[in-house]
Amino acid sequence: MRVKLSVVIITFNEEKNIRRCLDSVMDIADEIVVVDSFSTDKTETICRTYGVNFIQHKFDGHIEQKNYASSQASNPHVFCLDADEALSDELKQSIISIKNNFVADGYSMNRLTNYCGTWIKHCGWYPDTKIRVMDRTKGKWGGDNPHDHFIMEAGATLVHLEGDLLHYSYYTLEDHYKQVEYFTTIFSQSQFAKGKKAPLLMVYGSPVIKFMKDYFFNLGFLDGKAGFTISRISAFASFTKYKKLRQLHLQKRKNGR
Repeated sequence: MRVKLSVVIITFNEEKNIRRCLDSVMDIADEIVVVDSFSTDKTETICRTYGVNFIQHKFDGHIEQKNYASSQASNPHVFCLDADEALSDELKQSIISIKNNFVADGYSMNRLTNYCGTWIKHCGWYPDTKIRVMDRTKGKWGGDNPHDHFIMEAGATLVHLEGDLLHYSYYTLEDHYKQVEYFTTIFSQSQFAKGKKAPLLMVYGSPVIKFMKDYFFNLGFLDGKAGFTISRISAFASFTKYKKLRQLHLQKRKNGR
């Protein structure tokens, strides 16, 4: 059956990315819903020139924001995007095809990341398969913030699409380190709330394992200098998130005395 597709995007200060994202979905969207957590840059101005349904909503977490954004779509069939993503031509054609014959409950696709100008094919960053097109009544966003993913209900059908979702992740090393600081704080707080702990072996052992896995086992060395940089910073992120988690528990014990 032919379906109408709502494209749903969450934003916060995305003036650098949002125009590219919107341009890439104009040919496939019957509706575009942007849920913005009160941007202070030109994100709103840019979005309104495209005639999108622009909604401002307090950000309580990536999972919570995406579930809220999906609920604002007029159509049950949605395509969920981040503002720093865009469709390759092949993926766009795949989505046009399924709109005319939407037979599955959800559709997955590979995500290809651009890191400081280099497309990354290894380091565990590709194919980075994501479920992004779905009947929103057949599941919900879940996971551990900030790493959200769509969870299909039991018995739901899933089909993989041809073409890549293009992810423009970081423009500079500074961007990457800022994201590490942001994500590791969210992760540590989320794990602390669940009672998870971080023994010293995890704090100091996990970064070594992470680097070895990404650079050697996941062939990050084939991505050249970018592969080494990604593997190194990913190892640093692993150390940082568990160090922060450990510090939260140490602070709790200190406050409890």
